[in-house]
Amino acid sequence: MRPPRQSSKRYPHILDECVEGGAPPCKVSEFWHRTKGFHDMLDDTDRAILGELQRDARSSMTAIAEAVHVSRAGAHARIRRLTEAGVITGYTVRTDPVRLGHHASAYVTLAIEQATWQEVSARLRAIPEIEHMALVGGDFDVILLVRASDARDLRRIVLEDIQAIPSIRSTRTTLIFEDFALI
Repeated sequence: MRPPRQSSKRYPHILDECVEGGAPPCKVSEFWHRTKGFHDMLDDTDRAILGELQRDARSSMTAIAEAVHVSRAGAHARIRRLTEAGVITGYTVRTDPVRLGHHASAYVTLAIEQATWQEVSARLRAIPEIEHMALVGGDFDVILLVRASDARDLRRIVLEDIQAIPSIRSTRTTLIFEDFALI
């Protein structure tokens, strides 16, 4: 029988918890996948790689590696690990809503009847002008980001599409005058 591996100095709990209770030693990556605290395991290099990908997801592996001062193979391995762990869930494109013809945007908040979230979210997903949807706590239950071609189209979406859902008790619309991308 092999002796248990030593804990790392930076994360002393990792291997100790892997072998706790006489279980065979496990790989650190197996431990990461079994825990809900993966964010605690990200180091500065992981965060730098994520920052580079958020700035430009089309960056080459070589460019990312050079920017964060690791080898190309090291960057590739870290990105694969972050993807397998569910930290990276996909790659996307940011667009300019006005250039896409969306000249009216608004945040629409909803108060819904209790226990109807699944039904409401399914109906809202069918409305193509809803760009983002979140279930929240506070004075309202749901917040939507709605993009429309103009004020008349926005009115139609809110009054005819959203308010037509029976479980929605009330809506409040806040117009967006200008969008700012922070990333």
